[in-house]
Amino acid sequence: MSRRVTSTAAVLITGSVLFAGFGTPALASADPLSLPGISLPGFGSSDFGSAGPVVETPRLASVDNFRDVGGTGRGYATTRGGHVTRGVFYRSNALVPNDQDLAVLTGLGLTAVYDVRTVEEVAAKPDRLPAGPRYLGIPILSGDLGAAVAQLKSPADAVAFMQQMNRSFVDDAATRAGFAQLLTSLADTDGPQIFHCTAGKDRTGWASALLLSIAGVPQDTIFDDYLLTNDYTAASMKITYDQIAASRGEAVAQIYQPLLGVDRSYLEAGLGRLTEQYGTVDRYLTEGLGLSPATVDRLRSKLLS
Repeated sequence: MSRRVTSTAAVLITGSVLFAGFGTPALASADPLSLPGISLPGFGSSDFGSAGPVVETPRLASVDNFRDVGGTGRGYATTRGGHVTRGVFYRSNALVPNDQDLAVLTGLGLTAVYDVRTVEEVAAKPDRLPAGPRYLGIPILSGDLGAAVAQLKSPADAVAFMQQMNRSFVDDAATRAGFAQLLTSLADTDGPQIFHCTAGKDRTGWASALLLSIAGVPQDTIFDDYLLTNDYTAASMKITYDQIAASRGEAVAQIYQPLLGVDRSYLEAGLGRLTEQYGTVDRYLTEGLGLSPATVDRLRSKLLS
């Protein structure tokens, strides 16, 4: 696959609120339920029987898909009887915080920020980072997506497009190399770290699913975590949909609606291809991504420390 990606496609594929290719103005993130310490149903600290007060990851008004890979409360329960450690790895959409949210990010003591967007995406919406963490760009996306997006004629086409993109996380060698670099960096760097794409849902969602699998989190929980994007970004998705409808018409907005959020079938498509090609996530990590067993063990130790 070619590594060339048009700016229009890069924006569309990530569900960004920019939608540069539609001629609509760039939007700031919406402000959905930006209350510190809010817990979503099924993921709050009460579900884990915490013995004391738990400091939750704050909801950010200007970075609406920012969250802890480990979940909330005591962290996601694992099949081994433990919980995923919180405050180690964070996931996010593009880091364009307002002053208040920048102060929150500064308080996390981040050591590294990994930006997996393409050069075009970064240019359209550069990160605004707290002082201190190392910034590393690891572009993960391949193919002439502009041509593919232009061919979408129905919502079903858009769903199939997103499913195929998730399969490319397994099939495409350059994409696998990007995920390998990301996971290796996460394993080899000390301190709290954050990784993100534009909307924090596709490339970021795949990386998060891999990390949770390494930690031994049940697959149903991994899917639930993946789908939280639709809750966290509901307001900004609606703004984007309404802008497309206003500029291109309701029918066009309906075609592109599947690109804005996530669906269980997207992740299922990627994991299904992983199973076909490698059998297990561990084999995908070591054979597909080329990670050493020691690197996988370091990630697991961080996630379960």
